Amino acid sequence: MPVYAVERDLKGITMDQLAAAQKRAIASSKKFSETGQDVRYIRTMYIPGEERSMCLFEAPDASTVENVNRDAAIPYTRVIEALDLTPAGNA
Repeated sequence: MPVYAVERDLKGITMDQLAAAQKRAIASSKKFSETGQDVRYIRTMYIPGEERSMCLFEAPDASTVENVNRDAAIPYTRVIEALDLTPAGNA
């Protein structure tokens, strides 16, 4: 299944707010999957010096990922197809 990167500008976000957003992304992904829309939250990478993050999701298409993020009420800049190059055994 394709992987999508969700770019976010998170000016002024606290670590507690970031953790809460991550929990909402996970919960929303699970909710969508339970209703037959296969999507999986993979991970978030946060760049503190730039107040930006990149979240990875597995889904059939970008619109599903956009819907998950809207449902979770997490702002994003764009959703783009990406390659997750995590070595086998490290995921």
